[in-house]
Amino acid sequence: MADSSFDIVSKVDKQEAANALTQAQKEIEQRYDFKGVGASVEWSGEKVLMKAASEDRVLAVLDVFQSKLVKRGISLKSLDAGKPFASGKEYRIEASLKQGIEQDAAKKISKIIREEGPKSVKAQIQGDELRVTSKSRDDLQEVMSLLKGKDLEVDLQFTNYR
Repeated sequence: MADSSFDIVSKVDKQEAANALTQAQKEIEQRYDFKGVGASVEWSGEKVLMKAASEDRVLAVLDVFQSKLVKRGISLKSLDAGKPFASGKEYRIEASLKQGIEQDAAKKISKIIREEGPKSVKAQIQGDELRVTSKSRDDLQEVMSLLKGKDLEVDLQFTNYR
């Protein structure tokens, strides 16, 4: 019998992120507390750029954007937001959406699978994702539930289950 496998990936649905950004823009335009402070949120290449007249207002813009991401099913672990910084007369925050699993995180996940998972399970790092294989599908599901229970710094999805 052939080995069963699945991939562990960390991807953000670009369309859902764009929808969340559009919803945040609409809310910022309509809310009274954002009137006259130059608050905005927009794409700047691959990054999201948030602007406002004061530091607390730009943090409020970030909060609105984060709430829209959560409502759209995107984990905040995928959002890498910087600290507010002054740029002329306004404050800005640059944020990016993380795609893929970094090498350090992949090694950490692989180590967790080796030490705490079933012995028949093997994990291989393949670029920015992990391939987990085993003869037993039950062992693979056990690995999935093990990783879901861990508090890792990356948002994980399980794909290609066969």
